[in-house]
Amino acid sequence: MKSAIVLLVVLAAGCALAQNPPAITAQANTVYTSAEGRFEAAPDTALVQFNISAQEDTSKAAYQRAADAAEQVRQILRANGVDAKAAEIGFFSIQPVYDWRQPKRRLVGYRVNTNVSLKLKDFTKVGPIVQALGDQEYAENVSLNYTLDNIDAAKLKAVEDAFQRARAEAATLAKAGGRTLGELSYASVDTFEQVRVLAAPMMAKAAGARAEAVAPPTAEFTPHKITVTARVNAMFGLK
Repeated sequence: MKSAIVLLVVLAAGCALAQNPPAITAQANTVYTSAEGRFEAAPDTALVQFNISAQEDTSKAAYQRAADAAEQVRQILRANGVDAKAAEIGFFSIQPVYDWRQPKRRLVGYRVNTNVSLKLKDFTKVGPIVQALGDQEYAENVSLNYTLDNIDAAKLKAVEDAFQRARAEAATLAKAGGRTLGELSYASVDTFEQVRVLAAPMMAKAAGARAEAVAPPTAEFTPHKITVTARVNAMFGLK
């Protein structure tokens, strides 16, 4: 009888995604591989996020100023053909503002903050809206990133690519050892979505009269593709 052959291969991760592979007990007549697969997809959603911030001497005045700013946001959306209901509020807060330069703190006003996020499917609306928001003094931390709503389909593609790579490596190793690759006996999967964030520059109010003539910061550029990465750990039998 031929002596049992145990082939154990653990491939280096090679990227930030890779994690330590699960502990697998080596079994006779098996080969274990770990491979990474990728799938790139064009984003289908633009996510615009920003804060509305207002500060006044009284909480009532600060609240009213924030309310006026929110109305301006609604006007910007309507002017670009976007329903105001598409914007979502993440939080709302009213906080006192103190002057700490004196031994005893002194109340100097109240600050209202709220976070707004907007998902856009029509990318042609991104530039004008970001530009309009950047020209408003109440809008802070304006950011833009592109995402993929249908991420599950992309993950399956990445897993399929990773498995094919793992199987090909296992088959090559089995052939080198004079064996034939058998059926899959174990597998585990890890997936990761790489999101690229593009900070939208604030437009100076001094640009005023030139604002309409200046192209939006996103004009003519192509959004980064969404890269989904999967790592498959697989064990195959040997014939």
